[in-house]
Amino acid sequence: MEKQEIRGLLEQVASGALSPDAAFARLKLQPFEDLGYAKIDHHRAIRQGVAEVIYGAGKTPEQIIGIAGAMRQAGQRTILITRLSPSAADAVGGHFDLEYHKLGQVGVIGPLPKPDGLGQIVIATGGTSDIPVAEEAAVTARALGNDVLCLYDVGVAGVHRLLSNVERIMQASVIIAIAGMEGALASVVGGLADCPVIAVPTSVGYGASFGGLSALLSMLNSCASGVSVVNIDNGFGAAYMASMINHMEAKS
Repeated sequence: MEKQEIRGLLEQVASGALSPDAAFARLKLQPFEDLGYAKIDHHRAIRQGVAEVIYGAGKTPEQIIGIAGAMRQAGQRTILITRLSPSAADAVGGHFDLEYHKLGQVGVIGPLPKPDGLGQIVIATGGTSDIPVAEEAAVTARALGNDVLCLYDVGVAGVHRLLSNVERIMQASVIIAIAGMEGALASVVGGLADCPVIAVPTSVGYGASFGGLSALLSMLNSCASGVSVVNIDNGFGAAYMASMINHMEAKS
């Protein structure tokens, strides 16, 4: 049950359309469901505003199917599955209407919500080789209710490619800068933008890049203010944080 549903339930009680006992009966389900191999947090959307996401790596197709089935049974409309292999996607797709994004290895069960964030999330990559991580971020952000614009292959090796999109960068609510090699894209974008920049180092690069460690350290040492960093290849984590920023409301 999501926040809007809880609010609607309480409004029905306040108006007299629903009795307190009836409302309690709908709310008294335990906050998690124990499947033996997984404990599904059905109340996460109430606490955090975003329902639980399935991390597909390391899970068998049968486990993913069981978890997704329990989520659907509990009323979750959109189910996001990250790091979903093509073979597992075939199995899951046999049980659900799955939209699979092979490049980013992300699957979505159910409809994507309409964008309801404060603005637009811009996702920029240094090179074409960074696109798989960007696709994970883009699908995640859209599944969380955000308007997303992707700018691919705008790295600093040809900085004019980035500068030709300055207007889009300046209009963004949040920017996700994804790059491997030396990871310089985040600093350049951070020096242009007036919004939060989330840097994602990727494992793209030759030997001395150490599987993304070089880009990670460069981004952590960025001289541009307003740049934060997530872990190597963590497009999902960057998109989740970007969505939280894009959905911030004033709290009093």
